[in-house]
Amino acid sequence: MDRLSNHIKNVLHGFFLSVGTTVAEPATILPLMINYFGGSPVLIGFFSGLLRGGAVLMQLFAAYKAQHYARMLPYLRRVFAARFLSWFFIGVAILLLGENHPTLTLWSIGVGLFLFSFSAGFGAIYFREIVAKIFSHRFRGKTMAWRQFFAGLGALISGAVAAWVLEAFEPPLDFAYLFMLSALLMGVGLFAFATVDEPVKTHFETKIESFTAFLKHVLEILRADRQLQIQIATFLLAYGYLIAMPFVILDAKETIHLGGREVGILITVQMVGAMISNALWGKLGSLGHYRLVAVLSIAMKLAAVLMAFFAHSLWIYGLIFFLFGAAGDGSRIASSNLILILAPEEKRPLYVAVQMNIVSLGMFFSILGGFLLHAGGFDLLYALTFLVLCVSMVLATKLKTSM
Repeated sequence: MDRLSNHIKNVLHGFFLSVGTTVAEPATILPLMINYFGGSPVLIGFFSGLLRGGAVLMQLFAAYKAQHYARMLPYLRRVFAARFLSWFFIGVAILLLGENHPTLTLWSIGVGLFLFSFSAGFGAIYFREIVAKIFSHRFRGKTMAWRQFFAGLGALISGAVAAWVLEAFEPPLDFAYLFMLSALLMGVGLFAFATVDEPVKTHFETKIESFTAFLKHVLEILRADRQLQIQIATFLLAYGYLIAMPFVILDAKETIHLGGREVGILITVQMVGAMISNALWGKLGSLGHYRLVAVLSIAMKLAAVLMAFFAHSLWIYGLIFFLFGAAGDGSRIASSNLILILAPEEKRPLYVAVQMNIVSLGMFFSILGGFLLHAGGFDLLYALTFLVLCVSMVLATKLKTSM
């Protein structure tokens, strides 16, 4: 375990994946792109949820199929190929259709985002299992913090490039070029992780042949494990910030001038927040204080939403996006490590799938946000988001760690 080569490949994967996906960042570029093609706030919320949470549809089935996989890497490589092709397809569709067929372009974007996220439903299970096999408990906190630090750096670079492309080219060519270029860069990171050294797994739970019986087994585990219930509820509601986050950029557009430069600044600040915060998350993770990571990250989300009520300048919006960036990385580190600590080795894919499958429903909170914005405006949107995060904060104080 803890090989330097695997650590480097893990970090490279995070870096280049972030470089690629930042061009459709759900808090900035994606809402502007959908808005350009005539999409409503509800559609913006739906596409944001699709990009973040489409994987929820397949995670339990992926865990069922992977019950007795001795090695996950061959299957993960297929997922990587599907993700690369679907992302590149979005750019090609915008290039060929965007100018004259906005409705068809929106459909193409939706299909591409669905395939990209849908395939991640399998990939997430395979990836977490591989990470648990190649890194020890203490080292996981370190390598994932480094991964997220360089992911933030990659997003920072991508944000700067995106700002330049948005200024240099007229829509929709700028969106098309961003997707095609980012797909190629993303491919570098996918190739890196596809070559890690994965050991063969030897400990398995008794295989369940029927998917229906498998689902019943999942429900039995969920009912019996109180700590699993608390973890799931905490991180599901922690995604409550997504009720508001994709629409803050639209609020800013109405409040202050937003050109390509300003959008680039907000992306950059968000990624700087993520990068800087990982020094703190990595240190706390190496000490095993994942509950504290969860509490602090939720507190940052609460502060960001509270500031959104009163934001009226670029620097305040910058601080909001800085906190969103820092908090997002903190929640991911806490959630992903706490479930690996809690889960027995033989049931690890199952525990990961159960938590991710339910928690990932929170990624669709942006759809609710779209309806709230349409019905009651930004004040209602921010108020409900704040309330949901308060409940998450209370639950986070009840999380248990191994330390």
